[in-house]
Amino acid sequence: MRKNEPAQLSLQCDQSRRIAQRKLAKLYSTHKLLQGVRERTKIVRLFSLRERQRVPTSIAEAWAFFSNPRNLAKITPPSLGLTITSEVPDTMYAGMIVTYYIRPFMGIPVKWVTEITHVNEPHLFIDEQRFGPYRFWHHQHHFEEVEGGVELKDIVHYALPVPIFAGLVNDLLVHKQVQEIFRFRRKRLEEMFGKIS
Repeated sequence: MRKNEPAQLSLQCDQSRRIAQRKLAKLYSTHKLLQGVRERTKIVRLFSLRERQRVPTSIAEAWAFFSNPRNLAKITPPSLGLTITSEVPDTMYAGMIVTYYIRPFMGIPVKWVTEITHVNEPHLFIDEQRFGPYRFWHHQHHFEEVEGGVELKDIVHYALPVPIFAGLVNDLLVHKQVQEIFRFRRKRLEEMFGKIS
Protein backbone atom coordinates (compact mmCIF):
# COMPACT_ATOMS: atom_id res chain seq x y z
CA MET A 1 0.00 0.00 0.00
CA ARG A 2 1.34 3.40 -0.91
CA LYS A 3 1.68 6.23 1.60
CA ASN A 4 -0.91 8.50 -0.02
CA GLU A 5 -3.57 5.82 -0.52
CA PRO A 6 -5.22 6.19 2.94
CA ALA A 7 -5.37 9.98 2.47
CA GLN A 8 -6.83 9.61 -1.01
CA LEU A 9 -9.32 7.06 0.25
CA SER A 10 -10.30 9.37 3.08
CA LEU A 11 -10.67 12.28 0.61
CA GLN A 12 -12.89 10.16 -1.68
CA CYS A 13 -15.05 9.16 1.29
CA ASP A 14 -15.42 12.81 2.30
CA GLN A 15 -16.40 13.78 -1.25
CA SER A 16 -18.91 10.93 -1.46
CA ARG A 17 -20.35 11.91 1.90
CA ARG A 18 -20.73 15.57 0.81
CA ILE A 19 -22.41 14.51 -2.46
CA ALA A 20 -24.77 12.23 -0.53
CA GLN A 21 -25.56 15.03 1.94
CA ARG A 22 -26.32 17.48 -0.90
CA LYS A 23 -28.59 14.92 -2.59
CA LEU A 24 -30.31 14.22 0.72
CA ALA A 25 -30.79 17.96 1.37
CA LYS A 26 -32.22 18.43 -2.14
CA LEU A 27 -34.53 15.45 -1.64
CA TYR A 28 -35.65 16.83 1.73
CA SER A 29 -36.40 20.29 0.27
CA THR A 30 -38.38 18.67 -2.58
CA HIS A 31 -40.28 16.61 0.00
CA LYS A 32 -41.05 19.79 2.00
CA LEU A 33 -42.18 21.59 -1.15
CA LEU A 34 -44.53 18.73 -2.10
CA GLN A 35 -45.78 18.55 1.46
CA GLY A 36 -46.62 22.28 1.29
CA VAL A 37 -48.50 21.79 -2.00
CA ARG A 38 -50.43 18.89 -0.46
CA GLU A 39 -51.36 21.02 2.54
CA ARG A 40 -52.53 23.90 0.34
CA THR A 41 -54.64 21.63 -1.85
CA LYS A 42 -56.37 20.20 1.20
CA ILE A 43 -58.02 23.59 1.61
CA VAL A 44 -61.40 23.35 -0.09
CA ARG A 45 -62.80 26.52 -1.59
CA LEU A 46 -66.55 26.54 -1.18
CA PHE A 47 -68.74 28.36 -3.69
CA SER A 48 -72.42 29.20 -3.31
CA LEU A 49 -75.43 30.21 -5.33
CA ARG A 50 -78.79 31.48 -4.08
CA GLU A 51 -81.93 31.65 -6.21
CA ARG A 52 -85.50 32.73 -5.48
CA GLN A 53 -88.61 32.34 -7.60
CA ARG A 54 -92.29 32.89 -6.88
CA VAL A 55 -94.93 30.77 -8.58
CA PRO A 56 -98.76 31.04 -8.37
CA THR A 57 -99.51 27.63 -6.91
CA SER A 58 -100.23 26.08 -3.53
CA ILE A 59 -97.42 24.85 -1.32
CA ALA A 60 -98.92 21.34 -1.53
CA GLU A 61 -98.79 21.39 -5.33
CA ALA A 62 -95.24 22.80 -5.35
CA TRP A 63 -94.11 20.15 -2.89
CA ALA A 64 -95.78 17.35 -4.87
CA PHE A 65 -93.90 18.44 -8.01
CA PHE A 66 -90.45 18.97 -6.47
CA SER A 67 -90.51 15.97 -4.15
CA ASN A 68 -91.00 13.61 -7.10
CA PRO A 69 -87.48 12.82 -8.40
CA ARG A 70 -88.84 12.01 -11.87
CA ASN A 71 -89.68 15.69 -12.36
CA LEU A 72 -86.02 16.74 -12.15
CA ALA A 73 -85.48 16.01 -15.86
CA LYS A 74 -88.42 18.32 -16.74
CA ILE A 75 -86.64 21.34 -15.25
CA THR A 76 -83.06 20.48 -16.31
CA PRO A 77 -81.64 21.69 -19.64
CA PRO A 78 -81.81 18.87 -22.24
CA SER A 79 -78.17 19.58 -23.16
CA LEU A 80 -77.15 18.04 -19.80
CA GLY A 81 -78.75 14.73 -20.77
CA LEU A 82 -79.97 13.97 -17.24
CA THR A 83 -81.07 10.33 -17.00
CA ILE A 84 -82.18 8.77 -13.71
CA THR A 85 -80.78 5.24 -13.45
CA SER A 86 -82.19 4.10 -10.11
CA GLU A 87 -85.69 3.08 -9.13
CA VAL A 88 -87.33 6.06 -7.43
CA PRO A 89 -90.68 6.39 -5.65
CA ASP A 90 -93.18 9.15 -6.41
CA THR A 91 -92.20 11.01 -3.25
CA MET A 92 -88.75 11.37 -1.75
CA TYR A 93 -87.79 10.49 1.81
CA ALA A 94 -84.77 11.13 4.02
CA GLY A 95 -82.03 8.65 3.23
CA MET A 96 -83.18 8.03 -0.33
CA ILE A 97 -80.39 7.51 -2.88
CA VAL A 98 -80.88 8.69 -6.46
CA THR A 99 -78.42 7.73 -9.20
CA TYR A 100 -78.29 9.31 -12.60
CA TYR A 101 -76.06 10.24 -15.50
CA ILE A 102 -75.46 13.82 -16.47
CA ARG A 103 -73.28 15.36 -19.19
CA PRO A 104 -71.90 18.53 -17.60
CA PHE A 105 -68.74 18.99 -19.70
CA MET A 106 -68.34 18.43 -23.46
CA GLY A 107 -71.10 15.81 -23.56
CA ILE A 108 -69.08 13.34 -21.45
CA PRO A 109 -71.43 11.25 -19.27
CA VAL A 110 -70.73 11.38 -15.54
CA LYS A 111 -72.43 9.24 -12.92
CA TRP A 112 -73.93 11.28 -10.10
CA VAL A 113 -75.17 9.76 -6.85
CA THR A 114 -77.14 11.96 -4.47
CA GLU A 115 -78.77 11.34 -1.13
CA ILE A 116 -81.84 13.14 0.16
CA THR A 117 -80.52 13.88 3.64
CA HIS A 118 -83.33 15.99 5.13
CA VAL A 119 -87.06 16.22 4.48
CA ASN A 120 -89.41 18.61 6.29
CA GLU A 121 -92.61 18.36 4.26
CA PRO A 122 -93.76 20.73 2.74
CA HIS A 123 -91.08 23.31 3.62
CA LEU A 124 -87.62 21.90 2.98
CA PHE A 125 -85.56 19.10 1.55
CA ILE A 126 -81.81 18.79 1.08
CA ASP A 127 -79.90 16.74 -1.45
CA GLU A 128 -76.17 16.03 -1.13
CA GLN A 129 -73.80 14.48 -3.64
CA ARG A 130 -72.23 11.21 -2.54
CA PHE A 131 -70.32 10.58 -5.80
CA GLY A 132 -70.14 12.71 -8.91
CA PRO A 133 -68.54 15.64 -10.69
CA TYR A 134 -68.13 17.84 -7.60
CA ARG A 135 -65.89 17.44 -4.59
CA PHE A 136 -68.82 18.67 -2.49
CA TRP A 137 -72.47 19.47 -3.32
CA HIS A 138 -75.15 20.52 -0.82
CA HIS A 139 -78.49 21.82 -2.16
CA GLN A 140 -81.24 23.19 0.08
CA HIS A 141 -84.73 23.50 -1.43
CA HIS A 142 -87.02 25.80 0.60
CA PHE A 143 -90.77 26.33 0.05
CA GLU A 144 -92.60 29.21 1.69
CA GLU A 145 -96.19 30.33 1.28
CA VAL A 146 -96.42 33.95 0.12
CA GLU A 147 -99.26 36.12 -1.07
CA GLY A 148 -100.52 34.65 -4.33
CA GLY A 149 -98.49 31.44 -4.22
CA VAL A 150 -95.17 29.96 -3.12
CA GLU A 151 -91.63 31.24 -2.97
CA LEU A 152 -89.04 28.67 -4.01
CA LYS A 153 -85.62 29.34 -2.52
CA ASP A 154 -82.52 27.36 -3.45
CA ILE A 155 -79.23 27.56 -1.59
CA VAL A 156 -76.40 25.60 -3.21
CA HIS A 157 -72.90 25.14 -1.78
CA TYR A 158 -70.33 23.30 -3.87
CA ALA A 159 -66.61 22.66 -4.21
CA LEU A 160 -64.74 21.60 -7.31
CA PRO A 161 -62.71 18.38 -7.54
CA VAL A 162 -59.34 20.09 -8.15
CA PRO A 163 -58.91 22.85 -5.56
CA ILE A 164 -55.68 24.34 -6.93
CA PHE A 165 -57.39 26.33 -9.77
CA ALA A 166 -60.92 26.18 -8.36
CA GLY A 167 -61.53 29.93 -8.36
CA LEU A 168 -60.54 30.35 -11.99
CA VAL A 169 -62.45 27.27 -13.20
CA ASN A 170 -65.53 28.32 -11.23
CA ASP A 171 -65.44 31.89 -12.59
CA LEU A 172 -64.88 30.83 -16.20
CA LEU A 173 -67.11 27.77 -16.41
CA VAL A 174 -68.89 26.16 -13.47
CA HIS A 175 -70.69 29.12 -11.88
CA LYS A 176 -72.03 30.20 -15.26
CA GLN A 177 -73.21 26.67 -16.00
CA VAL A 178 -75.00 26.35 -12.65
CA GLN A 179 -76.63 29.78 -13.20
CA GLU A 180 -77.74 28.64 -16.67
CA ILE A 181 -79.39 25.55 -15.14
CA PHE A 182 -81.37 27.80 -12.80
CA ARG A 183 -82.29 30.20 -15.65
CA PHE A 184 -83.65 27.24 -17.62
CA ARG A 185 -85.50 26.01 -14.56
CA ARG A 186 -87.05 29.45 -13.94
CA LYS A 187 -88.34 29.58 -17.50
CA ARG A 188 -89.76 26.02 -17.38
CA LEU A 189 -91.49 26.64 -14.04
CA GLU A 190 -93.06 29.84 -15.41
CA GLU A 191 -94.34 27.83 -18.40
CA MET A 192 -95.73 25.14 -16.11
CA PHE A 193 -97.09 27.18 -13.18
CA GLY A 194 -97.10 30.80 -14.36
CA LYS A 195 -95.48 33.63 -12.41
CA ILE A 196 -96.41 36.12 -9.74
CA SER A 197 -96.16 39.71 -11.00
